[in-house]
Amino acid sequence: MSEPTAAATAPSSWSTGTQSDRRSKIGIVGAGAVGSSLAYFCQIRGIAREIAIFDVAGDKVRAEAADLSHGAMFSPSTVVTGSDDVSVLTGADIVVITAGAKQKPGQPRLELAEANVNILRSLTPKLLEVAPDAVYVLVTNPCDVLTSVFRELSGLPKERVMSSGTVLDTSRLRLRLAEEAGISPTSVHAMIVGEHGDTEFPLWSIANIGTVPLVDWKNDSGQLAFPEDVREKIADEVMHAAYTVIAGKGATNYAIGMAGGAICQAILSDQHAVMPVSTILDDYQGITGVALSVPSVVGRSGVLQQLPVPMSDAEIQQLHNSAEALKKSLTSLGF
Repeated sequence: MSEPTAAATAPSSWSTGTQSDRRSKIGIVGAGAVGSSLAYFCQIRGIAREIAIFDVAGDKVRAEAADLSHGAMFSPSTVVTGSDDVSVLTGADIVVITAGAKQKPGQPRLELAEANVNILRSLTPKLLEVAPDAVYVLVTNPCDVLTSVFRELSGLPKERVMSSGTVLDTSRLRLRLAEEAGISPTSVHAMIVGEHGDTEFPLWSIANIGTVPLVDWKNDSGQLAFPEDVREKIADEVMHAAYTVIAGKGATNYAIGMAGGAICQAILSDQHAVMPVSTILDDYQGITGVALSVPSVVGRSGVLQQLPVPMSDAEIQQLHNSAEALKKSLTSLGF
């Protein structure tokens, strides 16, 4: 195997991001558009002391690592390495899996399942050998199915296996609501839950802007800004946002890279941040044994708690619909 490339970044006096524990290490599997975007976000934010990227395409992964390293003077003190030898991930605190078959325009995420499950079968033993104590974050689609598969293949505690779930979908939702209301997205508190896919849905019953319930928010004319038809339109736009981007540029990578990086930061900084990551549920609203996104507390050891937030009867039914869709997919794959 080829030796990894590595470069130390500029002295700490150049740092502008939020530096995490200097001993921390993020491992990334896959040097494609998503993996590289995630590495870039983590580097410029100073989320970890070391970022290691593994990919079977040796020239590609070494080039990506070198390109990132060349920006050393402009980013916090981080070492970036890249190799086609899985040992580059040795001792990683977090391993983010981005490798997998590419989603085609208009292709449902669940159709990717069989190809990506086979990739996981091959990868899992190698990853556990070099990073047995890591928290694993799956970004590869269909991420909910693959979370269940990886948990079974690895035998790891469920709190240490999660996927990015609907974290990006939630960001998309908050952006659209903010645009409609003329408010900063940081002041919008709303969340997409369920499958990261065609059965996902917003938790409208607990959505608010500031402290005002979303359903009570009024526009400049004094009219309700988010009646049911507007909410349904926005939910549909959010659900199909990825397809629109894929049709236009062939892939989504920047925003999902940022979403994955934010999860890494929540873990390494032990933020106890509430995020809709996807992990195996255990009697959550009556659902057990399948991975779905629900509001969860994310910290140093992974998913610390799945929050029992209020849901309407309709929302509970939608969550069960998501669970059934994923159970069917897992059954078809032999899990």
